[in-house]
Amino acid sequence: MASTVLAAAAALLVLLLAVFAVADAREAWTPAAKMAKAASVPAVIVFGDSTVDTGNNNVIGTTLKSNFPPYGRDLGGVGPTGRFCNGRLPPDFISESLGLPPLVPAYLDPAYGIADFARGVCFASAGTGLDNATAGVLAVIPLWKEVEYFKEYQRRLRRHAGHAAARRIVRDALYIVSIGTNDFLENYFLFVTGRFKQFTVDEFEDFLVAQAADFLTAIHRLGARRVTFAGLSAIGCLPLERTLNIVRGGCIEEYNKVARDYNVKVNAMMSKLRSSLPGLKLAYIPVYEDMLNLINNPSTLGLENVEQGCCATGLFEMGYLCNEKSPLTCPDADKYFFWDSFHPTEKVNRFFANSTLQICLRELLS
Repeated sequence: MASTVLAAAAALLVLLLAVFAVADAREAWTPAAKMAKAASVPAVIVFGDSTVDTGNNNVIGTTLKSNFPPYGRDLGGVGPTGRFCNGRLPPDFISESLGLPPLVPAYLDPAYGIADFARGVCFASAGTGLDNATAGVLAVIPLWKEVEYFKEYQRRLRRHAGHAAARRIVRDALYIVSIGTNDFLENYFLFVTGRFKQFTVDEFEDFLVAQAADFLTAIHRLGARRVTFAGLSAIGCLPLERTLNIVRGGCIEEYNKVARDYNVKVNAMMSKLRSSLPGLKLAYIPVYEDMLNLINNPSTLGLENVEQGCCATGLFEMGYLCNEKSPLTCPDADKYFFWDSFHPTEKVNRFFANSTLQICLRELLS
């Protein structure tokens, strides 16, 4: 309990920036991944938080943004896009591997139109969560609004491509959902929304899992059929949480246990949905295990630092604290697991994408 209180107190200093949740980075996609092109996936459709937000926060009234250097510095000359990374995110790599564009456009980005979104679209918003109260902390897009954008998108798609083609795109698309970290680190454990008074940790996990079930049921009702849903990562091992754990040092095991318990409940929920929602193919993505495997065996990916971020000191900076004036930003992000104090580097995102794609090939695209 002492570590929780201490972490919450210290985290208030970076409240305006709080957010979250094996191959070489230059290695080509595996033969199995290339086979996915034959699976006839017309689009990649993304929901969630900063782990998959490709730029929606750029155009809303929030302080939580990353559309400035050094974010995007390794994005092939494209520059900062609003991705919380030095380069691309997992949905980008997955899209490219399916023969679709190498960057999944943000739905609110005025540079793109419905012709682009017909091949891939991202509704995610950095800082959001399964709990509506989480989105309110930093005034970002709540998950229910992401679903409303999905409905609007379908109306636009029908006008653009016709009803039959629009229905096929929605039905055959690959859906990527990554969300949940902020509900704990930005909401419950930060003591700013009052959820810690309403729920025990176990009860809050149950509440979030119920919200996830409602969301998955909602997008199924709207036509989604091939869906991946990511479990929580080892949230106690994020650089910011390591920094806040000044009493004991290292990962905050209390937070990691919460992630493991939540993931067990998510798996059980998903099993029920598979049997109750007709036609739904739903795949769980074990981010926790993939993350710890890399942290415990960094040499498998050629990593040298799995504790601090590349940007600035790597201890607490993200968002506006991770900026081009930071003198300590590392020259080679490929040696790091984390780009800033919360988010993986492009190299690690490619690893996560490849892992996700292998699961898709086995469970969704076969």
